Amino acid sequence: MVIKLTSDGLTGLCSEEKSLLLDTVDSLRSHGISHYISLPQIIVCGDQSSGKSSVLEAISGVSFPVRSNVCTRFPTELVLRKTDETAVHVSIVPHHSRSKSEKATLRGFQEKLETFDELPDLIERAKAAMGITTLGKAFSNDLLRIEVSGPDRPHLTIVDLPGLIHSETKTQSKDDVKMIKQVVQGYMKESRSVILAVVSAKNDYANQVVLKLAQKADPEGIRTLGVITKPDTLHPGSESERDYIGLANNKDVEFRLGWHVLRNRDSEKDSWDPEERNSQEKDFFSKGSWASLNSSDWGIDLLRGRLSKLLLRQISMELPNLITEIETKSGLRQGQLDKLGQPRATIDQQRTYLIRIGQSFQGIVKAAVEGNYTDSFFGDATSAAGYEKRIRAVIQNRAIDFADNLGKKGKYLHIYDKEEGDSSVGPSLPKDEYLDKIGALIQRSRGRELPGMFNPMIVADLFREQSSPWGAIARAYVKGVWEAARDFLRRVVKHVADSTTVSALLEFVIMPKLDQILKGLNEKAKVLLNQHQEGHPITYNHYFTDTLQKIRMERQKSEISRKICTYFQVDSLSLRSGMNINLKALVDHLAGSVESDMNKFAALEVLDFLEAYYKVAMKRFIDDVAVEVIEAGLAAELGKIIDPVSVSIMSTDELNKIAGETEASRAFRKDLQTELTVLKDGMNICKQFARFGLVELDEKDGGGGKVPYNSDESDSIPSAAEEYESDLDERPHAEPFTDETPPEFDVPCSSVDDLIKKFSMDGKELADDEVPAPPYNRALSKKEKKKKREKERAAMLRPDGISY
Repeated sequence: MVIKLTSDGLTGLCSEEKSLLLDTVDSLRSHGISHYISLPQIIVCGDQSSGKSSVLEAISGVSFPVRSNVCTRFPTELVLRKTDETAVHVSIVPHHSRSKSEKATLRGFQEKLETFDELPDLIERAKAAMGITTLGKAFSNDLLRIEVSGPDRPHLTIVDLPGLIHSETKTQSKDDVKMIKQVVQGYMKESRSVILAVVSAKNDYANQVVLKLAQKADPEGIRTLGVITKPDTLHPGSESERDYIGLANNKDVEFRLGWHVLRNRDSEKDSWDPEERNSQEKDFFSKGSWASLNSSDWGIDLLRGRLSKLLLRQISMELPNLITEIETKSGLRQGQLDKLGQPRATIDQQRTYLIRIGQSFQGIVKAAVEGNYTDSFFGDATSAAGYEKRIRAVIQNRAIDFADNLGKKGKYLHIYDKEEGDSSVGPSLPKDEYLDKIGALIQRSRGRELPGMFNPMIVADLFREQSSPWGAIARAYVKGVWEAARDFLRRVVKHVADSTTVSALLEFVIMPKLDQILKGLNEKAKVLLNQHQEGHPITYNHYFTDTLQKIRMERQKSEISRKICTYFQVDSLSLRSGMNINLKALVDHLAGSVESDMNKFAALEVLDFLEAYYKVAMKRFIDDVAVEVIEAGLAAELGKIIDPVSVSIMSTDELNKIAGETEASRAFRKDLQTELTVLKDGMNICKQFARFGLVELDEKDGGGGKVPYNSDESDSIPSAAEEYESDLDERPHAEPFTDETPPEFDVPCSSVDDLIKKFSMDGKELADDEVPAPPYNRALSKKEKKKKREKERAAMLRPDGISY
């Protein structure tokens, strides 16, 4: 079969005076930007045998062999480029799931054609290379890329995707069904893709999968245009025909971009005459029920016009976002390349690389330990990652938690008065029972002391029991801070080094030193704990005697209060008594409580000493662990783990093991350099266009006045990472289509300056005299934009009452 390529079909799609906008995107695409950043494109989606390929042919002018028993077996990307010479280049872009060897083989498929007659055989060879055979797999998620270039070719990218399958068959497995769905969804989710959802009138549209997927990828219908094919297969006057006419009028499945109907060629024919096809289409829609359809909603010529508006609006609005995204990704890739450093083939290069890493590492760690968080590494303090990077804040907060935890859970037993009740969370014992325990211990530990006195080592024995939980609490505190420091260092080293070096540094330098530090921390904490739990109590702090006196005073006050309440027969000291007070009797009552049980008297004294000493020892232990273990043993050592001095004394084997480059690292640097070059070239292309300050599209081409690039108003344009739905809220909606065929645009544009001048003319027309240009629109404020959007949404109805 002779494969024909017509360019007249695309003249409506890419009007000459707007071609520079498309030139910009095509230039980005030709420089390889599309491998890294999504670019505006048209994707043709539909169920199997829905007529997608015929729609693609009608739009692009490129004819593929179409038979009723053959469907698209792989995604086909058709790239049309404007060049001095005519050429066709066919290649395969392997899917990321392919193995390394398969990718290399498929990338090797590069073919150039002299004539289009060779295209069918070339496509068959591409299918074989992908593994698509009659007896083998039926579909592939590899991409067939067909680049057609010539002096009269416009700049455009159209993607024809495999038809969605409802269920498995003998030739189409369950895996094929799943794979095709994933491929289509992958293209649909790209927010800069215009979705042509093709629906065949031969089947009930409610059962066609493409609509469900399009609505999922584009819930608001902002970038989806429905296309109905094969309307000639419907029985005239039938209910099915009425349903499809209603669908074409956007009355059932609503898309903001509406619907369009095409009557394509019969797939059984062996040749395609564009004039004959257009004539048959025009004749079909001029009679019967389809004649009632708005004339702007049918026909290939008007579909190209609609797509022209969508693409131009999409490109003009996305250019500022593309610049932001390219800048962001360039910065990210440059950072990765900086981490990789220069090639490290020699020992000196490896040592220099590690010294540079050590300097960066030491600087960040020093700032973090000192609580200086001005470096960009620390990020947002409100995020979990940002907090983990602020190691000084983590250390301070963990110390506070340690002190609080030791105060609440540090005692083995909580001693309480029965009158006051028990409010502790851990093990507890009434005071009377604990005094009995102390009394028994006094009896069994008697020395040469007089009755009513006690052996000082009793306090040591009781303190050792009461402080027994300290060890576990301290070890948990030390381990927690150490783990926080470990995670912090991981983040630091990932920030200053490439992934390969990070792994080596963690394995051979950081973790061994951290393990050694942890061992030292535990040993130091154990020494501090033993100072309290072994030997006899020691303190020369006056806080001990102050605390002891306060404890005794509190006990005496409690006893006196109890006696006064008993004497006056009241429940509380706050109650007033009307009787006369016999002061001598009161004094006798207060002084009459002489403790005759010397053992109990000694037990009370022991308890007072124990409580006072416990408070002094606990405060000292908290400070000792925080200062001598955490600060001196950990915080002060973090910056020394990787420093220029330690690198300078590393052996050759150590340097090669840590900083030596792998083949994967060298390949990664090469890939980064390639991508960075592409991104920078793309940035230059965008800046050449953006340096003029704005792009202005007239209303009939879907624009909304000037789109600022480098003014304060650009802040209103969301970033490329944001969802398309929120992005469109800041965009003007396209104007309704008229019933007339869009006029040809013949304004000459020989340069960027020429284009900008024409875009900037106030009140002048950019198009044919039949379609007036809108008035000049200045950059609007946010309030004005909001009012403008409300008016535009209210005006979204066409004259015939159908929502656009």
